[in-house]
Amino acid sequence: MTRRILLVNGPNLNLLGTREPELYGTSTLADVERLTADAAAEFGFEVRAVQSNHEGVLIDAIHAARGECEAIVINPGGLTHTSVVLRDALTGVSLPFAEVHISDVYAREEFRHHSYLHDVAAVRVIGRGVAGYADAVRELVAQL
Repeated sequence: MTRRILLVNGPNLNLLGTREPELYGTSTLADVERLTADAAAEFGFEVRAVQSNHEGVLIDAIHAARGECEAIVINPGGLTHTSVVLRDALTGVSLPFAEVHISDVYAREEFRHHSYLHDVAAVRVIGRGVAGYADAVRELVAQL
C-alpha cells in the first residue's frame, strides 16, 4: 500500500514567487510541492497536493484524505486566523497534521498571531521559509 501525505495550501499561496517576495521569497508553489514531495520520498511517502482559494475545496480534500493519507501538511494562509470549519475538518478526520507558515506570523500584524489550529496541530513550523515544508514532513513522519 502506498503511504501518502496530503499537502494543503490555502488562499493566495498560488501567488508564491510573485506575491510579496520580501516576506515569502521567490519560490513558487510548484517549488514548494516538489520540495515537500522530495522530503516525503526520503521516508517512502508520496504527496498529494491541493491548493485552492476556496475554503470548501480545501475541506473536501481534507475529508477525502481519510483512508487515503496518513498525515497532512497544511499552510492554511489567511484561513489560519478565521476558519473554525477548517479546524473542524482537520480534527474530524483524525489524521495528524503539521501547520506551516512561511513567514514568522508572530513578527507580523497582531491579527496574524492567532491560529485556530495551533492547539490541535501535531507539528507547527513557523518562519522557516519554504524549507519549513520539508521540516514539517520530517517532524510529522517522526511521530507516525
